[in-house]
Amino acid sequence: MTTDLRPGRNGPPTASPAPAPPGPRPTWRARLARLDVKGAPYAFISPFYLVFLVFGAFPLVYTLWVSLHDWELASGTREFVGLDNYDYLLSDADFWHATVNTLGIFVLSTGPQLVLALLIANTLNRRMRLPTMFRIGMVAPLVTSTAAVAIVFTQMFDKDWGMINWAIGLVGIDPIHWSSSRGWSWAAIAMMVDWRWTGYNALIYLAAMQAIPKDLYEAAAIDGASRLRQFWQITVPMLRPTIIFTVIISTIGGLQLFTEPVLFSVGTPNKMDGGPMHQFQTITMYMYDNAFGHDRYGYGATVAWALFVMIIVFSLINFLAVRRTGGTK
Repeated sequence: MTTDLRPGRNGPPTASPAPAPPGPRPTWRARLARLDVKGAPYAFISPFYLVFLVFGAFPLVYTLWVSLHDWELASGTREFVGLDNYDYLLSDADFWHATVNTLGIFVLSTGPQLVLALLIANTLNRRMRLPTMFRIGMVAPLVTSTAAVAIVFTQMFDKDWGMINWAIGLVGIDPIHWSSSRGWSWAAIAMMVDWRWTGYNALIYLAAMQAIPKDLYEAAAIDGASRLRQFWQITVPMLRPTIIFTVIISTIGGLQLFTEPVLFSVGTPNKMDGGPMHQFQTITMYMYDNAFGHDRYGYGATVAWALFVMIIVFSLINFLAVRRTGGTK
């Protein structure tokens, strides 16, 4: 025991207790158990980050590096040009033409797709016969080959023998050349996209609706609220996080649209042109055509990075718009 010789304010010097002796060192089993508790969560999530680094982060950084070069795959030319590719991109009329096409198809497909999916999910959320059959029917377009879907829709929109022109001809409307008109080609491709992805979004909405407590609907019904009012006052606000998710996913998919317009241009000399007047050439088609069709690998990487930035901007805008519409902060 040691004595503290410093006088106290109100009394004689006090004695302070001696420090406790050090405890025994933890055994290797205890250290291993402690490491297991603290390190196991990181070990479980590490495969995701490893896959992301290999297939996500590295290609992103590598594409940025390629975009700073005049890179030709055939000749092996790799000349560093800095931001020249981006400077050319800003004045490239073909790029902006493809951007307008992409945004046009995106607007025509995404809005109706999500609204229709919400209505379908709300219908299936009620008690009805054979619900499993209808749910399987919603998944069928998603598991169907995109090539098969494109072939069917191409035949449907054929100018001379297509079912759509035959149907509108019954009411006296002249046949429409769907693949040569900019607006009509957008509409045809948007229908292909909606047919494929509406059921997928409807299933997501349906799963979220079934998680809403039934007590809310019962209380609203007792208060005299109609089904329509219950839908707008209960269902839609409770689905706001799910709606934000589907809006962002649909934005990413809509701006990366590639397969449907390529297969819609079956029969043209160059499928990546998006029609004779490039009327439905999307950004991804333009990127592919430059990188692999014209051996401008560096400029193709520049277009890819421009699309990446565009996706981030539009996803953020849609996210904020949905939050503001819902009244959240």
